[in-house]
Amino acid sequence: MTGAAQTGESGEPARHPRTSDTDTAVLVVDDLVVEHRDRSTGTVLRAVDHVSLRIGAGESVAVVGESGSGKTTLAMAATGLGTRGDGAIRLLGHQLSSISRARLRRLRPEVQVVFQDPHGSLDPRQSVRSGLRELRRLQPERTSWISDTELLDRVRLAPQILYRYPHQLSGGQAQRVCIARALLMRPRLIVADEPTSGLDVSVQADVLALLAQIRQSTGAALLMISHDLAVVRSICDVVHVMYQGRVVESGPCESVFVTPRNDYTRELLAAMPGARWRSRR
Repeated sequence: MTGAAQTGESGEPARHPRTSDTDTAVLVVDDLVVEHRDRSTGTVLRAVDHVSLRIGAGESVAVVGESGSGKTTLAMAATGLGTRGDGAIRLLGHQLSSISRARLRRLRPEVQVVFQDPHGSLDPRQSVRSGLRELRRLQPERTSWISDTELLDRVRLAPQILYRYPHQLSGGQAQRVCIARALLMRPRLIVADEPTSGLDVSVQADVLALLAQIRQSTGAALLMISHDLAVVRSICDVVHVMYQGRVVESGPCESVFVTPRNDYTRELLAAMPGARWRSRR
């Protein structure tokens, strides 16, 4: 996983092949339960309640729900970044319940997370260029496939951005920098946790188009965490709707939008402007 960078003749990062084989799925979650204990009261909260999902190579899967539904807890547990809980999780062919910390560290570059707050994800003391240089120093073989200016061009940023610090970037620019940093590592799975919720509507569309383009050009799988069903519909193939820690509805995005089966899904759709969720036929 930390071997020489694989690139095509044009210098493109190696495109990860799509697959429908469960044994080679990027992520498989089976009957996951995650609980949190309130230290002050001793109360146990079940944040994720017997949830299962699967993401194949190149697939785009969404988990949606209101705040507190457990969607972010699920994503962090599934990628080894949070409480693992009970149940089986296989990430890039490795069972997280038995993987060593050293192996998990070596696996980290294959999974990149784009968080909700881009400025909080960037070191305020580092220019964009310094941050990229640090990644290149830590992972030279993974990051040698592209120059800094070419990388910024991929995310539609001007070369001058390299010399700016996070406080000098707009929200949209900062999020593009975060996406560029993720792309640099040539991940097999990108987790986007509410990546557009703090951005203006026009900027949201640009960021979503960028994520879709990266997924298409690299073959990386995408796990989108969002409360916004309109965001999900524009970029994802499959959606899982979470409510109070449980998945209450799953299916192809278009089917869920056009013929929702669960009352909670209908409530989420009804809360949105009608033109955004009705069938596009």
